[in-house]
Amino acid sequence: MILLLRRWLAFALLAFSPLGAQLAQAQLSIEIVGGAGAAIPIAIVPFGNEGTWPLGVSGVVGADLARSGMFRLISTDGVVPRPVRAEEVQVGVWRSRNADAVVVGSMQPLPDGRVDVRFALVDVVKQQTLVAMTFVVTPQQFRITAHKIADIIYEKLTGDRGVFSTRIAYITKQGPRYQLLVADADGNDPQTIVASNEPLLSPRWSPDGSRLAYVSFENRKPVVYVQSLDTGARHAVANFRGSNSSPAWSPDGRRLAVTLTKDGGSQVYLMNADGGNVTRVLTSPGIDTEAMFTPDGQSLVFTSDRGGTPQIYRANLNSGQVERLTFDGSYNVSPRPLPDGKGIVFVRRDGGRFQVATLDYATRQVQVLTSGPGDESPSVAPNGKLIIYASEGGGRGILAAVSVDGRVKQRLVAPAADVREPAWGPCPRS
Repeated sequence: MILLLRRWLAFALLAFSPLGAQLAQAQLSIEIVGGAGAAIPIAIVPFGNEGTWPLGVSGVVGADLARSGMFRLISTDGVVPRPVRAEEVQVGVWRSRNADAVVVGSMQPLPDGRVDVRFALVDVVKQQTLVAMTFVVTPQQFRITAHKIADIIYEKLTGDRGVFSTRIAYITKQGPRYQLLVADADGNDPQTIVASNEPLLSPRWSPDGSRLAYVSFENRKPVVYVQSLDTGARHAVANFRGSNSSPAWSPDGRRLAVTLTKDGGSQVYLMNADGGNVTRVLTSPGIDTEAMFTPDGQSLVFTSDRGGTPQIYRANLNSGQVERLTFDGSYNVSPRPLPDGKGIVFVRRDGGRFQVATLDYATRQVQVLTSGPGDESPSVAPNGKLIIYASEGGGRGILAAVSVDGRVKQRLVAPAADVREPAWGPCPRS
């Protein structure tokens, strides 16, 4: 078996080291270890009347923007009175603090128990209000509202869609117990989707964010499940003889690509999302695996050793034409298409170090984004700007994130648990 499959199996069975008998809720904490070269200076003024509630909104907004690496928070200390509306922002005050933008807002209780949350984003340089909005929410919705506000600010000031309202899935192991969890993109509010004493692998979000496909060894063999996040109901969609692995959704959510060994070696098949209409789509004498749909749904990118070493290929589902994409080095695996359809993220091995890199289809240029030595399982944010991946730190598995240009870097650590197999969920639908 090629090194690709040996490494995959070793991870599936051995990669997590036991760390104790008690199972803890693995909430991630995020550390910024590198930022963009020219972060936007922005002031987030505490919202008027915010202190009435234990969790406000402005602090979460500021944390989101700072964590992105694209913004530098400007202190609001000593500004009296604090503005709560756009027309109250004194441009000269914020210019003297070198702020390019200011966020102000207010929170007012309503008779029905909900809260009127208002915010405005003021461009200090252009002296104009870029956006002003109102949300009527419950206190339980403060955090998601703050993420929405941060998304709006991010898009207005960078031109790219924000991803603070998204969720991530990941797998932890503590003691003998594996958990598949879903959390907010900032690591808060982790929820256990499934737990098992056998390995869990390869979580993949459906395009609408309502379901997860994943691999479980609960039956002492790899089986692909699809589970509803709303109801918790799940069913095995691939439980054939041999190995069932590497699920990936089509862009329309109607089909899955999976790797099966039911007819011999590891080969790529397509099936309906309910497990029906199983069809083999690739034919080679080697091992084909890790197939992912391209954003247009017309092709698959996948890993294969058909040329002698693990490399990445692209197969057109209409014509059947297959082309090799990677040529640099003898080990390139785990392709993940970029949302704009212009390239892929993948894992390469260089001198024994496993690193995350990107490949541009047009230029064939490879850019290495991480230093290794054990980086794997990349997943791309829906705006294409950040990549979350599994790494190593302090002798255990952690998650990390890097911007697609390599400048913004983060570490996501869960206390007393190994964390692996991240998957970034889609943007919520309005």
